[in-house]
Amino acid sequence: MKTLAEFVKQRRKEVNLTQEEFAERAGVALTVVRKIEQGKTNMNLDKVNQVLAMFGHELAPVNSRELQTNE
Repeated sequence: MKTLAEFVKQRRKEVNLTQEEFAERAGVALTVVRKIEQGKTNMNLDKVNQVLAMFGHELAPVNSRELQTNE
């Protein structure tokens, strides 16, 4: 399973955007993109979802017990 940092970095590179370009298009500060790609854990969920929306995704709480029973 990919981490959030790996997912965002890989997808950003797939669309050939620098961190600066990506931040501008996502409407967030460059520091937000850098923190996500560095795997920082103290992040604003709204900002993370703003970044993920660029790829048609969003971060939401999931019941881990339900995930285990669906595998």
